[in-house]
Parts: sequence; C-alpha cells; structure tokens
Amino acid sequence: MFAVLSAARKRLRLPRFARGAAATLGLIALAACEPVQIGGVGGGTGPRINTSRPVPVALLVPKSDAGAGAVARALENAARLAVADLDGVQIDLRVYDTAGNAATAAAQAQQAVDAGAKIILGPLFGEAANAVGVQVADDNVNVLSFSNNPSIAGGNVFVLGPTFRNTADRLMGFAARQGKQSVTVVYPDNVEGQFGKGAIEAAAGANGVRVVAAEGFDFSQQGVIAAMPRIAATARQSDAVFLTSNAAGALPLLVQLLPENGISPDATQYIGLARWDVPAQTLSLPGVQGGWFALPDQTRTANFASRYQGAYGTAPHPLAGLGFDGIAAIGALVGAGKSDALTATALTQSSGFQGTGGIFRLRADGTNERALAVATVRDNKVVILDPAPNRFGTAGF
Repeated sequence: MFAVLSAARKRLRLPRFARGAAATLGLIALAACEPVQIGGVGGGTGPRINTSRPVPVALLVPKSDAGAGAVARALENAARLAVADLDGVQIDLRVYDTAGNAATAAAQAQQAVDAGAKIILGPLFGEAANAVGVQVADDNVNVLSFSNNPSIAGGNVFVLGPTFRNTADRLMGFAARQGKQSVTVVYPDNVEGQFGKGAIEAAAGANGVRVVAAEGFDFSQQGVIAAMPRIAATARQSDAVFLTSNAAGALPLLVQLLPENGISPDATQYIGLARWDVPAQTLSLPGVQGGWFALPDQTRTANFASRYQGAYGTAPHPLAGLGFDGIAAIGALVGAGKSDALTATALTQSSGFQGTGGIFRLRADGTNERALAVATVRDNKVVILDPAPNRFGTAGF
C-alpha cells in the first residue's frame, strides 16, 4: 500500500504531461485549452473549387517548435500517407511552419491562402487555430484545426481533436443505459479540470443523470489528500464517480485513496474521462480494475499504426491520426466532384467520414463527434464492453 501511495504521489509531482505517451495526449488537451477568443467569425461558407485539378491544401504544423517538432513530423507524415491513399483525387499538399506561435500561424495561413490554398489543415494549438481562423475568415476559407478546444470552434474554424464533451457523452450515455442515475464529478481545479467538469455536467444533463456534486481539489498531493473526505462523503450518495484526471496527473492517487475512504469500486462505479490504458502500466493499478473509460476502435487504430510503421519505420505519435483524418475528409469530399466540396455545408455532412479510429463527423458549431468504444479494466487488461458504433444514428451517439 505504501509503495503504491509513494508512486502515485511521485507521479502527481511531475510536470504536466512531461514524459511519454501521456505527455503527447495531454499536449493537445492542455495547449488547446488556453482561454482564447472564440473564432466564430466570417460564416465559414467556403470557396468553390475545380475538382478536375489538384486542390491546394495548406498543412500548418509547428515544425520548428522544439517542444512539438515530433508531433509536427507525425502529422505531416500521416497527412502524406492519406494523400497517397486517395483514389482519383488530386491533393496539392503544401506544408507551412507555424513555429508553435499564433502570430506566425496567422501570417503563414495568409501566405497559404494568397498562394491559392482552398482549405487549411491545422494548426495544432488552440490559440494559433483561433488566430488563423480570424486571419482567413474574410478570404472565405475554412480551417480544420488539430485542436480539441470547443471554445475556438465555430464560424470557419472546426476542431478535429477528440473533445471532452464527446467522450463524456459516450460514457454518460452508457452509464445511463446501465441504470446509473447519479454521479459525483471529481476534478483538479485547473484549466483542464474545469473543461472536463463542464463537459461531464453537460453530458449528465443530456442523458438524464443527476450530478450530486462536482468536487474539486488543488492540483497537488496534499490537495488530493485534503479533499478526499469531502469527495468521499459526496460519492457515498452517488451511483458513480466520474474522474477527469489522467495517469500523468492525480488518477493513481485518487483511485488508491477512494477505496481507502470507503468508496469501493465494487459498490460505486468509477468512470474516467481520460484513457486509462495510456500509459500501459496504468492498467495494473488496483483502483482502475472494473472502471469504465472510452477509446477509439482499436482494430482501426492498430491498422493505421501498422501502415504508418511500414511507411516511416517508427510508431505514429498518438496525435498523428488527426493529420490522416483531415486529409481523408477533404479527399472524400473532393472525390464527389462538386465545386462546393469544401464549404461548411459539405464539411458537416451528416454521414461523416471514416478516420483512423473509426467514423467521425464535423458539427455545424465547429466541434466534432467521434465513434468511441466503452472499455473496462479486467485483470490488468482492456476489455471492450460496448464497441464503437460504425454508423451515426445508432446506440453510442
């Protein structure tokens, strides 16, 4: 017990997403959660294109940003892999370096549009995506950002990144179908935690689940310990506890202290907003056994990883699939041969697109819906409880 507690506390003291796969998954979430101005300007109707000629697409990635260069390379690699997959569709992919800077991103976007780009794929960070959307709004060009920040979505800006709300909706809908009627939300009192809390509360309301309370804690070891009696008291009145934290944050400590404070996972369902299989050693934590979390279609994810590995000799970055998805969507629309293929109306077609982790579609408000499976942890292994749906309008959406 003491060893687990020590490990959990040590993990909690690490800088946010400082290492490994958990670092890269958090990069988009936290960097995209900057409180930036909403980019809902310009209407985002989109240009007319000639589908009989190569369609210029601008890819904006932070190639020279020391902290995000690996992500940039992976996004570009995946986008090129998707271009090579297109049958009968010609995409002229042009890559621009944002340097991870919003002003640079806006300038590069304008340069791309002036050179003929009909749509922008990227950039990665929320602040840069917002700046790009504002910059090219008057040029009638849409932006498919890699961000997952819903506050920048709208108008000519769409976010491709998996959103907290999409994940929360999937899990809360599943919980409701399993008879869970009440939930306690547990979140760190920081930007990411606030975003997660809001997503869970909205999803609970949409699925008829009562939020008993949302219990926050200071993002520190002592903050978790100090808040635990209050969290446990509320959780005793709930069918489920919904945790926003991931393995690089407070999750290991929370799932240890909850049972020690009388909240047994055998009696109260633990639910996680984050991936509990990343990193893989998280699956061995006693407290996550029997918990629920969401993840993309693993067969499709594995197929993409295998193809990427074969093409580039290395495993894809966890965010690489967003580059592939963006090109796949653009290619599918251009392939229909219509001049309005890159307008907002076309981009938000209800049938959606096939991505690296399953089906997805863009919404009129600039956010997205992605098919997710619901999984649990059993004997330190991922077990799928409810597969990711393969079409919209079915259970799971």
